Amino acid sequence: MKVRKYIAPSMPEALEKVRNEFGEDAVILSSKVIYTGGFLGLFKKRNIEVVAAYEPRTIKPSSIEKQQTNIQYKNKFPELGIDKQQQIVLEELRSLRKWMEKTTDHSEKSFPVAFQSVKELLIHHEVENHLADQVIANVLQQVKQTDLTFQEAKQVVKQYLVELFTQFNCGAFDYQKKFIHLVGPTGVGKTTTIAKLAANSMIKDGKKVALITTDTYRIAAIEQLKTYSNILDIPLEIAYTMEDYQKARLKFQEYDLVFVDTAGRNFRDPKYIAELGKVVDLEHDIETYLVLSLTTKARDLTTLFNQFKNIPIKRLIFTKTDETSSYGAILNLVYERQIGIAYLTNGQNVPDDINKATPTLLANLLMKLDDDHD
Repeated sequence: MKVRKYIAPSMPEALEKVRNEFGEDAVILSSKVIYTGGFLGLFKKRNIEVVAAYEPRTIKPSSIEKQQTNIQYKNKFPELGIDKQQQIVLEELRSLRKWMEKTTDHSEKSFPVAFQSVKELLIHHEVENHLADQVIANVLQQVKQTDLTFQEAKQVVKQYLVELFTQFNCGAFDYQKKFIHLVGPTGVGKTTTIAKLAANSMIKDGKKVALITTDTYRIAAIEQLKTYSNILDIPLEIAYTMEDYQKARLKFQEYDLVFVDTAGRNFRDPKYIAELGKVVDLEHDIETYLVLSLTTKARDLTTLFNQFKNIPIKRLIFTKTDETSSYGAILNLVYERQIGIAYLTNGQNVPDDINKATPTLLANLLMKLDDDHD
């Protein structure tokens, strides 16, 4: 029996290698997902490892070959007969297979072909592997028919995701609070997002809107918000201190909505949060939305989310959706952090490049193939 190990980017390619060498009579002993290459543990490629075996078809041996075979067995087991010797060899082969099965990574769940393909699509979008497994497993518990086509399976999973995002109230905010704080790291587009929200609230919803900025660390941010304020013809107050912020709040008491641009670094400081808590009720007086960029690495998004754990986050806003083709971070954060998404932004144009993060829109993004067109 010949045993070979094959590594390829996908199962079909691995099987093709097996067929090319062993033919159709090959037996697959084991298969698993492995990660190869990379640099310093990063950028590893996902591959499939297949262990295959082939037993050449026996041809009736000549008398000389029989004699040589008998001599080989006798040399190894001189005290046993031929039948017993062959039985021992078979037992050794069985033991080899059992060992291979034990050393094979069974953490990868196996699903019906179409659903496995949908799982691979989720992984492609950088959905966490355990979460992709859970989504597909949950779907399979609900559906009775599993021999679906890829498109049918994709539609079933999409409907499940729509229901999941609906459960977490994904969509635009509902004006329950007058003061809307936007927090987030530098460079994600908070200031532009505030301008889009203010413009849409004023133009589409007929709200009386004002702006406050506490992000006094960056002169460019202040000047940018001043420009938007002038274009939209809405008032802006700059708060350098907590007292300035309190005065601005009192000044805009008669307005329907007040959007507050903040310095992200402040909201990572427990002392600042404690001081702000003396001025406003963070739980009931304001709503806070965390702005994150979809171009940020998935693991970094989790870290950023945790940096703002000192304040109650109402929902998330994702920016730069037009600069990436991977949307798995949406599902990762919604599911793992039990939080909804309010808006997605996709460009610099004010007020146009912003969309309500409806459950259907989010599910469509996660089921999107690279060659799909918007």
